[in-house]
Amino acid sequence: MKQFLFLLLLTISIKAQTLTVQQIMQDPKTWIGAQPSGASWDESGDWLYFNWNPKGQFAADSLYKVKKDGTGLMLVSGRDRLSLRSSFSSWYGDLKRYNTTFTEKIFSTSGDLFVWKSTGIERLTQTNAAESNPFFGVDNQVIYFQQGGNFYQFNRLKSPQIVQLTDIRNEEKPVDAPPVSSQQTFLNEQQQELFEVLSQRTAAESARRSANERLLVSKITPFYTQKLRVENLRLSPDGRFASLNLVKDAKNKETAVPDYLAKDGYTTNLTTRPKVGEKPNEATFHLIDLQRDTTFTVDFSKLDGFNVVPDFLKEQGITELKGENARKAIPHGLYWSLDGKSAVMVIRTFDNKDRWIVRLNPENGELTLLDHQHDEAWIAGPGIEWNGWGGTVGWLPDNQHFYFQSEKTGFSHLYKVEVATAKISALTSGSFEVFSPQLSKDGQSFFFTSSEASPFVRHFYKMSVNGGERVQLSTMDGNNAVTLSPDEQNMAVIQSYSNQIPELYLQKTGKSAKKITDSPSEAFKNYAWKDPEIVQFLASDGIKVPARIFKPQNPNGAAVIFVHGAGYLQNVHRWWSQYFREYMFHNLLTDMGYVVLDVDYRASSGYGRDFRTATYRHMGGRDLQDFVDASKYLQSTHQISPDKIGIYGGSYGGFITLMALFTEGQHFGAGAALRSVTDWAHYNHGYTANILNTPVSDSL
Repeated sequence: MKQFLFLLLLTISIKAQTLTVQQIMQDPKTWIGAQPSGASWDESGDWLYFNWNPKGQFAADSLYKVKKDGTGLMLVSGRDRLSLRSSFSSWYGDLKRYNTTFTEKIFSTSGDLFVWKSTGIERLTQTNAAESNPFFGVDNQVIYFQQGGNFYQFNRLKSPQIVQLTDIRNEEKPVDAPPVSSQQTFLNEQQQELFEVLSQRTAAESARRSANERLLVSKITPFYTQKLRVENLRLSPDGRFASLNLVKDAKNKETAVPDYLAKDGYTTNLTTRPKVGEKPNEATFHLIDLQRDTTFTVDFSKLDGFNVVPDFLKEQGITELKGENARKAIPHGLYWSLDGKSAVMVIRTFDNKDRWIVRLNPENGELTLLDHQHDEAWIAGPGIEWNGWGGTVGWLPDNQHFYFQSEKTGFSHLYKVEVATAKISALTSGSFEVFSPQLSKDGQSFFFTSSEASPFVRHFYKMSVNGGERVQLSTMDGNNAVTLSPDEQNMAVIQSYSNQIPELYLQKTGKSAKKITDSPSEAFKNYAWKDPEIVQFLASDGIKVPARIFKPQNPNGAAVIFVHGAGYLQNVHRWWSQYFREYMFHNLLTDMGYVVLDVDYRASSGYGRDFRTATYRHMGGRDLQDFVDASKYLQSTHQISPDKIGIYGGSYGGFITLMALFTEGQHFGAGAALRSVTDWAHYNHGYTANILNTPVSDSL
């Protein structure tokens, strides 16, 4: 018996030594293996290109290509890489980059314009100035692009071929000269009468000015920015309307972080984001009618609900939004229909409690409400989250419907609205979420990823633009990140599983997937990485909380609970975690006999609006209680004493760890708080203000 125990302990020791912290912290590209990324099809759909660095043999990822049938895998030479100008077939989400028959694609590279055709690539410009953001006009012959902060058009059938459309100047508008006094007018007229040469000079100057004006087909009226920053510069598909935001930066004070690793040995300060409670930038939206030579601004303060006082301010007796509480609008768009006849905007408030989707009449600036989403916590969720843009939105090719995502049912789903009538139709519904919808080329279908099969996997689906049946196209368990071929018959799938790093597969629609890459290093393959079980324990408020549990073969009577960072992030799933080092560390702990519980606590993503906003106005409340309940779960199901349960995490995870040890210490025996947030008043605005409002406005 003693000999058996000795051999058992020796086996455990040897197994534990197969994985070390030093190994876990090595460069992942050499120790784990470089994972494929950036899959893109060429325009013909015959070749798939992707970045890869097998066995870490190169200093950086290199470009590879493979045929659509999975044969011919090869490294792309440097010379061939230079000839790949068209950025492949990344047309989804911007149909205007292609003509209406998809036989041509306009793109810019290295500051010049090119057109891809099946017969080759045609260069349109070769200038020192940088041309960018090109797109086809409604007639396919006119190409619009930006250069130097202004719009131009390139017409391949007319002369002149290149015409400047806007004259946006980063200057203050010139002050008009003061009116000439009656005394000066008298003197000027007298001089003209007395001196014939002055009269002749005036007549000649007038003639020259008239001749110059006749040479100009059209004069562009300058638009002066008053030295404000230009954002969101757009042009209508017919070239008639230009729109932009003028942004007055708040110039908040930035925080400084000491950098002790400077080459010269001296400590330097790195500047980072301002603290929560920063003043918002002020943005005004301007529409320029190039045909009528007029400009006007759009007022959003009359939108329904714009001046409604949020509940948290009502609690403080505030009845009117003014002064520090005055709301600021952030406009996105214009989003023009492909025929250029209709325009839609997305407007959000700086506090992220309201989002409006409106139709804009470009003739007069009149707004018509299409959808209003309000949340007393904050607007977010897949396809909706605040990221500097309007979220997942766009026009259907019928030029009648506009699609968007909303959490109105508690989960982020896909909707369309008939712009003429404001009639909204739900295209998906249920206790799951939709991610990254994209239109098919014929405009009759959506492709998207969703969690419909399970909150813990991601599959790729096809569905009619009218909703209805959703056809699952991906087949492998875990996460399936799909890039469609131009003919939409082949899928490049970067797939991963809980204990398997991402690999590239090729899959024909309706067929099984073919593996293309083999990325793990031999050292990585030699370890038996664990596939944790997904469990759900019952929290004290009756909600089931998801967790991944690592169970040792030889328990030592102790456990470790992991708190992922970022708050709004999902780490309980069946794909390779972005917390891959922590995942490997959990394998090491399990080898040593610890039970490890990885919890998606309240505020984690992937479980809908109520789960997401459960921490509103109280970080360290419901989220912390989930970890208290996790400790009780380990006590009841694994008979582990609370003094032998440790807790750890970084950033938000460090914050929860400190809260656990200082306020609920009876449930935990130890903890490790890494890079913790210890005072949310000193964290950044973009993250914190959504959850806690601001220290000045909401200190309750």
